[in-house]
Amino acid sequence: MAKQFDVVVIGGGPAGYVAAIRAAQLGFSSACAESAPYADPKGDVRLGGTCLNVGCIPSKALLQSSENYDQINHGFLMHGIKAEGVSVDIATMQKRKENIVNQLTGGIKGLFKKNKVTLLPGHARFAGREGDLWALDVKLTKEGTDERVLAKHVIVATGSRARHLPNIPVDNVDICDNVGALDYSAVPGRLGIIGAGVIGLELGSVWKRLGSQVTILEALPDFLAAADQGVAKEAWKVFTQKQGLDIKLGVAIKSVTKTDAGIAISYELGDQAATLECDKLIVSIGRVPNTDGLNAAAVGLAVTDRGIIEVDGHCRTNLPNVWAVGDVVRGPMLAHKGMEEGVMVAETIAGQAGHVNYDCIPWVMYTHPEIAWVGKTEQQLKAEGIAYRAGQIPFLANGRAMGQGDTTGFIKMLACATTDRILGVHAIGTNASELISEAVVAMEFSASSEDLARICHAHPTLSEVMHEAALAVDKRPLHF
Repeated sequence: MAKQFDVVVIGGGPAGYVAAIRAAQLGFSSACAESAPYADPKGDVRLGGTCLNVGCIPSKALLQSSENYDQINHGFLMHGIKAEGVSVDIATMQKRKENIVNQLTGGIKGLFKKNKVTLLPGHARFAGREGDLWALDVKLTKEGTDERVLAKHVIVATGSRARHLPNIPVDNVDICDNVGALDYSAVPGRLGIIGAGVIGLELGSVWKRLGSQVTILEALPDFLAAADQGVAKEAWKVFTQKQGLDIKLGVAIKSVTKTDAGIAISYELGDQAATLECDKLIVSIGRVPNTDGLNAAAVGLAVTDRGIIEVDGHCRTNLPNVWAVGDVVRGPMLAHKGMEEGVMVAETIAGQAGHVNYDCIPWVMYTHPEIAWVGKTEQQLKAEGIAYRAGQIPFLANGRAMGQGDTTGFIKMLACATTDRILGVHAIGTNASELISEAVVAMEFSASSEDLARICHAHPTLSEVMHEAALAVDKRPLHF
């Protein structure tokens, strides 16, 4: 007899495992199907999806290791700390990364046990309807056999995968996407990267600090087009002039071939033809939804030609009691966005007022300096004809930043010229990823810049720059 659940989640990444846990907390019988073993030595499935296994978490571990190495070699000199003969052991660095991944992915299994979520270790696909229930066939990862399960509600959270260029085979040895680029056993002498987005810049930063000669080829004519133009301009200056990343914009890739000397990338820049030779190549040109293999067409699930599942504002699909969250639906492919959607759907199923404010989802790039923002950019406000006031304060005026030895960047606050409601906040600098949370909270509560300006901020802290930016909206900063 088939097992029956109130809620079955397909996919154990951030959106999926959170949805399964929240559903269980609300009293539903909850299960989560996951098929990816990733690098598990026993071949068992690994929860956490791309984010925990081959994305957010391992990349941040390597970023921290590479930053420590860079600080020892360069940053500590201003503190009077000198070190000679410093070397890096990539094997140890990678081992530390894997330990972190193992601990976190194993922790999710512990959370499943704690919350009584059933793990279905296999690939789930729709098999049709059985009365009022959805039937799913789960091909068990180890056994290779199918198990039929029934569910009142199905939440699709199958995530995304790296997009590849046509006719450029990714082997994750020499030509890599995010998976292979996180697993190098040695520092590449010459590293080529196609794509100057979040993944390209973060991974480029890792290997540049460790000694690689990094060249990034970007198809778009503008750098960090999604970010505020002021932030993008500052980031360009830091990455290219201070850190030595060679970034070429407006590039058209023509071919990629392996040679005796490594990898040759033929491209055009304007009307000039050129070739980049490198030892390793990372392809980081975005991601595509994992909606293949769901048997979506057979049950009539609406999926766009780009593989995105169509949903409404509460992540309902066109099918009764079928939901979709995370990277498989519209909106930014961000783990925290998917998590919030997972909670929203579970609470909506329970009859609660589930909600996600898509205007207040923060974006973060974990380069050095970090880049973070929430809300509208200046160019968006201008395009929409919204009158606004801006306040911008550099970290150069902040005592804590001086003490830490890094005054790069600034915080910019944008507020409505009529109501003073905060419309967007943009930060580039140390700990921008943490500082942006204050702006997110403020915007969720519809705060004005005056509200933040009148809140006492601890001294000396980097958060004082947020305070000063709020004051600067009204042209009354106190320390700049």
